[in-house]
Order: sequence, then C-alpha cells, then structure tokens
Amino acid sequence: MIFVNMMDLMNAELGIVIILFILLFMKILGKPESNSTLLNLTNALLVLNLVVVLFLNSDGVLFNGMFHTNHTIALEKGILLFGTLIISLQSFKWLMHHKHAAEFYILLLSSLLGMFYMISSGNFLIFYLGLELASIPLAALANFNLKEKKSSEAALKLILLSAFASAIMLFGISILYGTTGTLSFSEVSLLISGGSLQILSIVFIFTGFAFKLSAVPFHFWTADVYEGAPIAITSFLSVISKAAMVFVFISVLSPLFVSAPAVWYMVFLIIIVLTMAFGNLFAIRQNNIKRFIAFSSITQVGYILLALSAGNKPGAAAAIYFMMVYIFSNLGALGVISLVSAQTGLENISDYRGFYKTNPVYAWILSISIFSLAGIPPTAGFFGKMFLVIAGASKGNSMIIAFASLNMVVSLYYYLKIIKAIFIDPNDSPVPALKPGFSIAAGLAVCMFGIIFTGFAGGFYDYVIKTCGF
Repeated sequence: MIFVNMMDLMNAELGIVIILFILLFMKILGKPESNSTLLNLTNALLVLNLVVVLFLNSDGVLFNGMFHTNHTIALEKGILLFGTLIISLQSFKWLMHHKHAAEFYILLLSSLLGMFYMISSGNFLIFYLGLELASIPLAALANFNLKEKKSSEAALKLILLSAFASAIMLFGISILYGTTGTLSFSEVSLLISGGSLQILSIVFIFTGFAFKLSAVPFHFWTADVYEGAPIAITSFLSVISKAAMVFVFISVLSPLFVSAPAVWYMVFLIIIVLTMAFGNLFAIRQNNIKRFIAFSSITQVGYILLALSAGNKPGAAAAIYFMMVYIFSNLGALGVISLVSAQTGLENISDYRGFYKTNPVYAWILSISIFSLAGIPPTAGFFGKMFLVIAGASKGNSMIIAFASLNMVVSLYYYLKIIKAIFIDPNDSPVPALKPGFSIAAGLAVCMFGIIFTGFAGGFYDYVIKTCGF
C-alpha cells in the first residue's frame, strides 16, 4: 500500500530517477555510440514524464507530512520540467558532439530532482536536503566547458558562495528549531511569536533564498557565473533554478512572513527597491549579452518579490503565472543566443548589428522575446508584469508601485538597445545565416507560441488560479 502511494504521489521524482538510471546504465555499457540516440531518448523520456506529472497527479502526504503534493505543486513541477525540456532541445546541437553529453543530463536532472523535493517538502529537513541536491550539481555544470578558464572561475564562485549561503540558511533553520521545537512548516508558522531569536532565524533563512534568487545585495555572483557557464546552464540558472526558489518561497517563507511582525514588510520593500534599481543600472552598462541577461533577471526578481510581498493568494498566483511567461521569454532569447554562440562564438550585443539582414526569422524571435522581457504589449510579458504589480498594489503602497512602473520605463532603454542593434545599426560583416536542427527550431517555436498564446489568451491566468485552487 505504501509503495502504491509513493508511485502515485511521487511520480515526478520517480520519473526523474528512472531516467537517471537509464542514463547511468547507458554510460556504463558504453552505449549508444552516437549522441543523437542518447539525446532523442532523453527528450522523449522527459516528454513522457511531463505528461505523467501534469495529467496523473493526486493530492496527499507521505512520511508523516515530510513530503506532500497537490495540484498546485504538480503544476509547479510541470513548469520546471517543461522548461528543462526546452533547454534540452535548444542544447541539442551543442551536445551532439560533446563527449560528456550523458554526464550533462545526469547532473542536470539530479539538480532538477532536488528542486522537486524542495517544492514538495513539508519539513525543513527535506527542504535542505533538496536544496543541496539541487545546488551541488549546478557547480559542476557551470564548469562544463572544461577548457575555458571563465567556466572554472564561474564554478568556483558558485560553489563557494552557495556554500556560504546554505550555511547561513542552515544556521537560521537551527535557531528556528531551537525556538519552536519543530521543523514542520505547518507547525512552525503557528509558533512564530516575533521574538528576537525568531526574527534572526528568519533573516538567515531569507538570506539563503535571496542568494538563490539573486536579490540585491546577494546578487554579486550572478553575472560572472552566467558569463562563464555554458549557455545551456545559464538558461537553467536563469529560469529553472529561479522558478524553483520562487515556488518554494511561496510555500516556505510566505507563511513565516504572515506570522512575523509588520517590520518585515518594510524590509521586503527595501530589498525590492534595491533589486529593481541595481538590476536596471548595471544592465544598462553591459555589452556581453549573457551578463546583460543576468542583470535583467535580477530586475525581474524585484517584480516577483513585489507580488510576493502582498502575502496573499493572488500574489502567489501572479508569481506562478509570471514564471511560466518568463520561461518562454528568457528561453526564447537564450535559444537564439546559444545558436549564434555555437556557430560563431559571438556573445556581445554589438555582434548582433545587422542580424536582421542575414537571419530575419531569428531576429524576430529574439526581438519578440526581448519585447516580452520588457513587458511590451501584447506579449505575455506585459500581462505577467501587470499581474505582479496589481498583486503588489493590494497592500495600498502607491510609492512602491510608482517606483516599479518607473523602473519598467527605464528598462526599455537597455532592452531596445538590442533591438536597435538588430534592425538599425549597420555592420559590414553581420552574423552569417544560422543553420539550426529540428530540435532547436522546435524549442524556439514552443517559446514563440507560449509568448503569443499566453499574451492573447485572456483565460490563461484564470487557468492558473483555478488549477492552484485559489
């Protein structure tokens, strides 16, 4: 009976474990000889797992409440799995001739498995184990370009700073356990009294989350790691890792903030203001497009935290909806960037001058993705940011809403700088015509469909709310 419940409630995790075992056996046996078979098989298994997660999910708890799942959690896992599948499709050409393609998927899916356990955790112990399982493989992945010094530097920064952040968070968890006598999320939220030790513990726990989300002032690692890591890992860090922490933030920290004193709202606002302002200011200065994406993602975190600061269900629904939109938008842009990088090695914004002349289709794909990231209507990014701001406005703080709106206007400058390079700036030797395979084209097509469909389909946000039971 217990095994049947595990198969039913942990189907997402078990699916990932099965894929990992298949990859391990294939690696040990030295088969297949061609990476093409390995990549196609892995993508097919990811699609199968996605169908199971989205359509064969149930509500329930396991291990005395340490693991739980429901339709909301199934949707969150489905979003992460779908984003991972798109990254896998877009990485096909890069991995096709890479001798460590199997190791790439083993590390990537191990990290995804840790994120799944974090999302389903009902206890700080399971949450922390999931956090470490999600974090350690990412450092190895950041160093996947073994011959490049920047890649090694990125991995070193990520593992060291991640270790410090995890240690601070673990210290906070231990203090919280000492003052409440429990590690259960549901029990801890009822025992928060606002004592000084409890406030200190929440500060430490929030520090760990802020580091993973790249919120200011815990963002210093982001640009260097994004630049040094392979673009596939930059994509994974910028959307999948970030989305996982947003989902866990909703289930872990939101109840603690609701129970904590009102001063937390003011601290939250300070973090939001700094994150938006610093992300925008530093994004303006960037020429390397991967560093540009890094600071752009930092700014996006500010808008997400604005919705979560409301501490209510509409704020959580807006954050989940925005992460779906953000996956389409960011992976649409990074898909074209990875294609250009793989074929030419170019990664600067100035390299995209005249891009429209030689690659009109991919120029429009990149432009539509940029429009969505900027929040320009009628793309899905506009509606995503609108819902975030509306949720944040429920607290009645007009100043922070005005500040967020002003930052959206400022962000148009550096987003449109890329559009200017693509369509207006002259270049005698633009990027040559790109030659993507079927998998990369399919990944980009899915992103474009998502950006346009979720923008024009007004009921998509309602679907998120109904699915999440709000």
